[in-house]
Amino acid sequence: MTLSQAQQLDLHDPLANFRNQFYIPQYQNQDLVYLVGNSLGLQTKNCKNELNLELEKWQNLGVEAWFEGQNPWIPYHEILKKPLCRLLGARETEITVMNSLTVNLQLMLMSFYKPNQQKFKILCETGAFPSDQYALESHLKARGLDPEQCLIEINPDPTTGLLRTDDILEAVNIHQNELALIMLGGVNYYTGQVLAMQKITKLANDLDITIGFDLAHAIGNVPLQLHDWGIDFAVWCSYKYLNTGPGGIAGAFIHQKHHDKNLERLAGWWGYDQATRFEMTKGFVPMQGADGWQLSTPNILAMASHKAALNLFELAGFENLLLKSEQLHQYLREIIEQYPQIEILTPKPNHEHGCQLSLLINENGKEVFEQLKTRGIWGDWREPNCIRLSPVPLYNSFLDIYKVGKALESIFNGLTN
Repeated sequence: MTLSQAQQLDLHDPLANFRNQFYIPQYQNQDLVYLVGNSLGLQTKNCKNELNLELEKWQNLGVEAWFEGQNPWIPYHEILKKPLCRLLGARETEITVMNSLTVNLQLMLMSFYKPNQQKFKILCETGAFPSDQYALESHLKARGLDPEQCLIEINPDPTTGLLRTDDILEAVNIHQNELALIMLGGVNYYTGQVLAMQKITKLANDLDITIGFDLAHAIGNVPLQLHDWGIDFAVWCSYKYLNTGPGGIAGAFIHQKHHDKNLERLAGWWGYDQATRFEMTKGFVPMQGADGWQLSTPNILAMASHKAALNLFELAGFENLLLKSEQLHQYLREIIEQYPQIEILTPKPNHEHGCQLSLLINENGKEVFEQLKTRGIWGDWREPNCIRLSPVPLYNSFLDIYKVGKALESIFNGLTN
């Protein structure tokens, strides 16, 4: 694709103006080509406005801001539910906004990992994000179980580096009588592979095995239908594709089918029935639905930042973003495929990837990564030899992708001369 073709695509892109709603970091007085939305999304320009609204309420109303003014703080999290439901394919009662991802995962494991003498093992993928591994190990150890014996890990195909759906399904069938839980990443952080969540969940439901997903790299990136798929629980963060800011507030999904069950949980005051919360009585009475898993007074400023970013998803329309995401991804893939030095780890079929492209460069990979940075193109590096590039449809352009192609051409010409 030529420069003029990339410029024409941007000119006719109905979402192009959303780039102006973000602060683009600068490099040598020009916009950086920022392809790291899979790690930390960019700051929205309306973030400061939303934060200032809450700071002014704190300034002018003090403690009464919990009850008075525009968007009182006690039900503030409810504002965030509608846009999140559209991204997750969930019902409002099934999601709550709270804590950080790993805290929420620990809370969900307390409620949904219920080992007994026969069924006590957990199935996960080899190379899951370390926090997930540590959380699973900690719950096994807390129950006196050995992770070496009780974690069943699914290895990727050695020829592709990807997880095969058939391998996961086969493992579930083989171990069905000893599995207490299936816990997987919806999108693998290293490869960018989207797992067949619906298919795996159907088998889990048919076999009455609890299943949960870490959606850190899925939410705001790929289509999800958590309620209809019958997933038992899920957790996510908001600072990657959702652009909420470093350490931004996270969330959890608990399927409606569990709301009337007396599930064991780690309780906190903010999860107590809101109508009688301030009576300060003994004996925990949870709020109905996922809100009953809340623990502590929420971080309103973090929620305000979340609100700012979610407003842009609402304005753009997630279906429109998914279409542009695929266009950017395919354009970048076509460029990368010109270089035999690079192996693309991320699957090619549309339903098996989101924004991210994971590139394996066995020779001079770190040098290529560093040279991209010196040309104002930021991805991220994952050992031992992987560069992750994630063109995000809200703020990345076709011109960004064109610049990647020109940079790689220059880099590889220099390496071979």
